Amino acid sequence: MDPHLPFFIFAGFVAQLIDGTLGMAYGVSCTTLLLFLGISPAVASASVHTAEVFTTATSAFFHYKSGNVDTRFLKRLVIPGVLGGILGAYLLSSFPGEAIKPWIALYLLIMGVVILIKAVRKAQQAPRQTHLEALGFVGGFVDAVGGGGWGPVVTSTLVARGNSPRFVIGSVNVAEFFVAAATSATFFLTLGSVYFTAIVGLVLGGIVAAPIAAAACKRVQPKPLMVAVAVLIICLSLRTIAQASGPFGAIKTAILTATSRISWQ
Repeated sequence: MDPHLPFFIFAGFVAQLIDGTLGMAYGVSCTTLLLFLGISPAVASASVHTAEVFTTATSAFFHYKSGNVDTRFLKRLVIPGVLGGILGAYLLSSFPGEAIKPWIALYLLIMGVVILIKAVRKAQQAPRQTHLEALGFVGGFVDAVGGGGWGPVVTSTLVARGNSPRFVIGSVNVAEFFVAAATSATFFLTLGSVYFTAIVGLVLGGIVAAPIAAAACKRVQPKPLMVAVAVLIICLSLRTIAQASGPFGAIKTAILTATSRISWQ
């Protein structure tokens, strides 16, 4: 048995607990973890999305059972999200892993900052449901490319527009099942490589956490959890960026040099 399996089970439980309660951070958290362990971006994203097919199916069932789903959101997000996920998965499979890895880490770093900002910013009061199709497409695309981002993009935007967090989270979780299924199928056809141990562990942990998270969605205060997951993602992403080499490393060195000079002046 792979010694990492218990660790992935625990990670899957925590990630799904957060995602099912807040509507975000499962993919970003798990992908950041796999990148931290040295897995290539394409394999990391493929593995996480394969696991998400099972965890989001379970989460969708319990959110629907708990009455957390608004079909108006669901119908307008699913098809654009699936199309964006397929395109993102196809493009990511075409790039060399080590070259794109620090850029994905940079994207995840930005997502961590986005989550942190959403944790401290108050949502607008007047609910708005405009441009849902475009939002779903962008969310699906960045989710596939970055191995996560569906929740931070879609959930945070809809909540910031003044919509009910409970129904947004439940609906976005159900839509995520279809996006994850389409994305993982595309990765399977174009890449054909996954980290099996990670998938098994993330699925086992996620399935256990799904009903707990769906019930907690009605009660838990989300801000402390959002801050915690944002800090974790930011720290792990910064470590991946700090270890980068090649063109990205040269850019990083130039930025650090410029920053140093500015500080001395």
